[in-house]
Amino acid sequence: MKVLFELRHDKQDKAGTVPVYVSAYFDGLRLRCSTKERCEPRQWNEREQEFRRSFPGYQAANDGLEALERRLEDRYRELRAMNVAPTVALMREAVNPAAVVVKEEPLLVVRFAAFREVLHGRGYAFHTLRHYKTAENHLTAFLAKTRRKALVLADYTLAVHDEFVGYLRACGLSANGVYTVLKDLKTFLRHAQDERELRLGLDLKRLEVRYTDQAKTYLTGADLAALVAAKLPATLEPARDVFLFCCYTGLRYSDVAALHAGNVYALGANGDGDRVLRLVQTKTRATVSIYLSRMAAEILDRYATAERQFEGARLLPVLANQPLNRYLKKAAQLAGLTRKVEVINSVGGQITKTAVPLHELVTMHTARHTFAVQSLLRGMPVTVLQRVMGHAKIQNTMRYAQVVEELQHQAMRAAWDGPTTAPTTTLATDSAVCNVLAA
Repeated sequence: MKVLFELRHDKQDKAGTVPVYVSAYFDGLRLRCSTKERCEPRQWNEREQEFRRSFPGYQAANDGLEALERRLEDRYRELRAMNVAPTVALMREAVNPAAVVVKEEPLLVVRFAAFREVLHGRGYAFHTLRHYKTAENHLTAFLAKTRRKALVLADYTLAVHDEFVGYLRACGLSANGVYTVLKDLKTFLRHAQDERELRLGLDLKRLEVRYTDQAKTYLTGADLAALVAAKLPATLEPARDVFLFCCYTGLRYSDVAALHAGNVYALGANGDGDRVLRLVQTKTRATVSIYLSRMAAEILDRYATAERQFEGARLLPVLANQPLNRYLKKAAQLAGLTRKVEVINSVGGQITKTAVPLHELVTMHTARHTFAVQSLLRGMPVTVLQRVMGHAKIQNTMRYAQVVEELQHQAMRAAWDGPTTAPTTTLATDSAVCNVLAA
């Protein structure tokens, strides 16, 4: 096969340039077509069949002609090797190869957003999806700050991950706040690798995500009695009652805020017996059944008989979470819950310990911790507590068993001082709290 380049002087344009054509002779056939290059006749070396130095970009243009010649020769040999007779049409494909569409790799944050949509389609709870959105927001902010907005999945290496961890800590997140973000990120990466069969830039086995057990804030029986007995302004009483109701039932804020009459069931044959709450938890979608103790039932009845009507026929006057937590801190302070509690933080790898008044740590989630600890102190089996709280794994419930210090004290007292006839306890009994309520 012979390949020649020539000018087509019969196709000169108004600017005086003519097209450069390629002619390939093979097996008695001739392929002749344009190379898409043009030049003035004086810029072409006819003997060498290449552009002169006077042609702008002559070197790149000549390299292009050489590459075209190689493509034609390679195409001819390829067809021969496949026992296919070369034709003009088949050889023309080497001159103008079909455009190869390279699919652009989606950005890392785009894949994360798509992953959240997958979870939404699979029926994940709203609050779970919100956690993943938080992780995505942190990742997006990190990539923007480090000028990595165009980062793709395969470029997220262990070195980049270490930078991300440092960024999260610098943002002031707690140890478990960092854990939550990294746990959600690892779930996304595992989904991309296992379910979408995408290549990662790191080994997931080397991506360690550890939860740090931290002391949970909860109220003792004496704290509960003090909160019940406290004389509060009328503006704080509803917040106090909602909090106490959760202390007696273990409900999360999201569940107590959504309670309605359809969640209350009477156990008696005529509807006049003890009552229970039956509901599907907002966070976990677990179905739970919770017995209403005398204290919880009294709070419910107090608002059931009130003239006040709550939005959406809610059973209790639940405010938005943030203002409710502010009211709770004030109510706890007025109730005298000012004893110091040790708070441990890790900043820059250094552990700091500070003494903080208990009332500053009280939030709606403190009520759930209080219910768990007080239930264990009152002798509720861990397996029963697991069902009431809706935990999928008993390990989650056992975290509360680890903080029941009173049981530890009683065991140590028995081991070192021997059994006592009247073991002391700071636990307030139902009757004690009920007497305070009645007063």
